[in-house]
Amino acid sequence: MNKTTTPSAQSRTARRSLLLLAIALLACPLLFAAGLQSDDVDGVAILPSSVELFGPGATQRFLVHRVQLDRLGERIQKELTFEVAAPGIVKIDGDRLVAVADGETELTVSGPYGSATAQITVRGVGEPQTWSFRNHVQSVLAKEGCNSGACHGAAAGQGGFKLSLRGYDSHGDFAQITRQANGRRIVPTDPGRSLLLLKPTQTTPHKGGQRFETDSLEYRVLSEWIAAGTPPPMADDAKITELEIFPKSVVLRPGIHQQIVVLAHFSDGRVEDVTQWAKYSSTSTTVAQVDDDGIVSVVGHGESAVTAWYLSRIAIATISVPYDQDVNPNTFTNAPRRNFIDELVNNKLASLNIPPSSQASDAEFLRRAYIDTIGVLPTASEAGTFLRDQSTSEVKRDRLIEALLNRSEFVDYWSYKWSDLLLVNSRKVRGAAMWAYYGWIRQKVEANTPWDEFTRQLVTATGSTLENGATNFFLLHQDPRDMAETVSIAFMGLSINCAKCHNHPLEKWTNGQYYGMANLFSRVRTKNTKSRELNLVFASTQGELTQPLTGLPQPPRPLDGKALPFDSTEDRRIHLAKWLTDRSNPYFSRAISNRVWANFMGVGLVEKVDDLRVTNPASNEKLLSALADHLADNDFDLKALMRTILQSVTYQRSSKPLPSNAQDARFYSRYYPRRLKAEVLLDAFSQVTGAPTSFRGYPEGWRAMQLPDSNVNSYFLRSFGRPNRIQTCECERTAEPSVAQVLHIANGDTLNGKLEAKNNYLKTVTEGEMSESQLVEDAYLRALARFPSDRERGKLAAVLSSVAEGEKRAAIEDLYWSILSTKEFLFNH
Repeated sequence: MNKTTTPSAQSRTARRSLLLLAIALLACPLLFAAGLQSDDVDGVAILPSSVELFGPGATQRFLVHRVQLDRLGERIQKELTFEVAAPGIVKIDGDRLVAVADGETELTVSGPYGSATAQITVRGVGEPQTWSFRNHVQSVLAKEGCNSGACHGAAAGQGGFKLSLRGYDSHGDFAQITRQANGRRIVPTDPGRSLLLLKPTQTTPHKGGQRFETDSLEYRVLSEWIAAGTPPPMADDAKITELEIFPKSVVLRPGIHQQIVVLAHFSDGRVEDVTQWAKYSSTSTTVAQVDDDGIVSVVGHGESAVTAWYLSRIAIATISVPYDQDVNPNTFTNAPRRNFIDELVNNKLASLNIPPSSQASDAEFLRRAYIDTIGVLPTASEAGTFLRDQSTSEVKRDRLIEALLNRSEFVDYWSYKWSDLLLVNSRKVRGAAMWAYYGWIRQKVEANTPWDEFTRQLVTATGSTLENGATNFFLLHQDPRDMAETVSIAFMGLSINCAKCHNHPLEKWTNGQYYGMANLFSRVRTKNTKSRELNLVFASTQGELTQPLTGLPQPPRPLDGKALPFDSTEDRRIHLAKWLTDRSNPYFSRAISNRVWANFMGVGLVEKVDDLRVTNPASNEKLLSALADHLADNDFDLKALMRTILQSVTYQRSSKPLPSNAQDARFYSRYYPRRLKAEVLLDAFSQVTGAPTSFRGYPEGWRAMQLPDSNVNSYFLRSFGRPNRIQTCECERTAEPSVAQVLHIANGDTLNGKLEAKNNYLKTVTEGEMSESQLVEDAYLRALARFPSDRERGKLAAVLSSVAEGEKRAAIEDLYWSILSTKEFLFNH
């Protein structure tokens, strides 16, 4: 290198631009970013295949569908003939069966694709029609939005008239309608003059507009209920026991319209077609949209779940829309499989006609596995050794996986992750108590404590906050309601907080179940000591939490588990922990399996990972269930689950999309790139440059992933989305890009400061004897865990060779800055 003077800022900027352009142009590409195709039809199906009609004039919609390859295809509406074996029992009116007389018969449907038969039972035709306030009047009010949050179901009601949200309090609503304001809303002697009918028909001015017509079934239900003397909700009213939806799973094409049919089963044996009373929603409106009548319009490819809600019950229909593209069936049948994950993922991809990407290179897998498993980059030596290893890909990758699962950094990474979940934060848990809390978590991770045992010990913790760090969990949530909500989210992925004031509008949880769950924590007590950091947590034998709606405590019970008697002196948390961690609990193993899966795959099977409600189904339900069973079969050993995921072909796929799977963002046809977490990115900068970050109050050289506490001042961590650990919610961490992040990478103190540090790694290579070619290779191995291509090596080495001797250090800094600013470095891929 030629001797010259110190480089100017202008020359440095030019060189950085040249290096960055060279890397961008030469780097390996990094893009962020079998359906029922046959006309062969196996037959037809009638939905439902068994029909029960109850009461005078009872009706039931029915659907006729094609069956292809054992899957339900599109609805058939033309060229069909219908035959009822006993026409005197039931008649056909369009797509409805109408009860005529009691008895049993069969409906046979025939058409160009075959024939099918449905069994029909009719009962109670001669009995008088009665309308129940609980089941029918409330259905009208809910369907028409009268008791919605935007109308009379608001906290303060509307126009002096207040109803419970979506009708969760039938007794209170009955009193409001028939008694409040001197009963002015009801005229029993002349139902048509009742405000309950005049307003929604717009006969009398109504701010809510017209809700139904005078000749509608809604009008008939309300008017006949008023004429019958407004019978109140009774204890012996039939209760809904099940909600059924048809078709439960169907394969359609864009442009198709599909009618949904919903049946309600009641405790007295009745089954009613409640299609017109149900409320509908779609989880993916880019795939399928649904209107108020339950008609689904398919608008795109992929998969969506359509939810039907009726009387606090929920049913889900899956709408699959395979991509219309030419994919060789052998793509799926010959796709490699390592374990059950691959089998279930490939089956889902085949059903949607999305081909998988090829296997990731050794370099891609190496860097990806390090980041996802232990949160650090491989060293240049580790990368070189792995890449030069001539063992088969499966052998060397398995060996690497096992090594990562036993690294000390594994403990750092997963202790940090569970500290996010459990809110280790010195703003709320002070000094030594915070360290004890973190220390307890770290000890359990290091011992690979089974997740069920980890949870039991935490939920039932008693004693000193310094001696048993798990007790600090209760210092964070001293209100029983907060404790119930946090336990539900952290260990079951269920948000039950909406049920605090009323029945959950999107789930099955009632206000009573919420307070039953919260009452399990009503006897947990804390005792202060002279030390601000030392508290004692213990379980009392007395104390109840009052449910505001009733003014009485609910029997202490875990959500849909068994209740404890009020006079039991057992620590109620023990009862909760047994139910919570029991294998039969449908939420516990699924929630943690989904969290672990999301860590490695970037996208949870259920998104968000702490939102496992019924109305937010998994993108691959069979896979989530299989992962949960696998975890339970292995005694809740999280490392066993991680090993299975890491070894799968699914995890080891390339992140490079194919033209035919580029739109897939939730079915795992490829690995989904994502930006490194704030802490991992900061540590990666430190590792590559050899310039550790200093954190006030912590030893020199500590990595961000080793910090026990989120209450550490760091502009970088704050800007790049570190969670504050205020609430148990994945939403606290963000990977959203921002202008501040871009500017900080380009010109901020963090990266530039590490590059310019006097005694960093760059000083070592500057003063060493590496050639320009070796310098480029070493930088690529340290930062990207791969060798540079021949073109990259040649171009970048040439840029370095053109630099004058006095600019060598500055040129190396520029080389590293250029690499560390690329998407290839900033993203895991």
